[in-house]
Amino acid sequence: MQLKPILPFAHELLRGCLKVGDIALDGTMGNGNDTLFLAQCVGETGRVYAFDIQAAALAATREKLQQKQMLHCVDLIHSSHENIAQFVPQNVAAAVFNFGYLPRGDHHITTLPESSLCAIQATLHLLKNNGLLVLVLYTGHETGKLESHVIMQFAQNLPQTQFRVLHYAFINQKNNPPFIVAIEKLPERNTLG
Repeated sequence: MQLKPILPFAHELLRGCLKVGDIALDGTMGNGNDTLFLAQCVGETGRVYAFDIQAAALAATREKLQQKQMLHCVDLIHSSHENIAQFVPQNVAAAVFNFGYLPRGDHHITTLPESSLCAIQATLHLLKNNGLLVLVLYTGHETGKLESHVIMQFAQNLPQTQFRVLHYAFINQKNNPPFIVAIEKLPERNTLG
């Protein structure tokens, strides 16, 4: 077995809980790589909801999906991920957020701790039992450091009877490598009797 780099490991986690016909969510579509991956996992009968505030991200993602003939099973939503609850139905099987800024885009436009935390909380509410939320966090810029700190504090305090939380990081790499926080929603336990 080999330790997988961050993004391939994120996709492996997502692939493990997605099947054809599922609902999936990309909270930060960027250039569309995660959106396309999710669409390929859920197939023709599934649905992917993908969010971004930048028109350039929607355009790049639309083009990528059209090239692979997967646009028909994706809703591209030009809105902040903090508005997820307004657009996405219950029973999401898997969700991914790749925080930070748009690669090759304006590095001054980044995800922010407050809206990201709001989006994470909404997504956890929408996940079905055993659904998975994968967060890819970056600390190579000031906003990313703060955002990562806020999200880590939140994740560490989730009740273990309701969620399992994984932290996956390479701790000997230079230049602030990204890391993963994965949150699995556990089935509710019957506390009667």
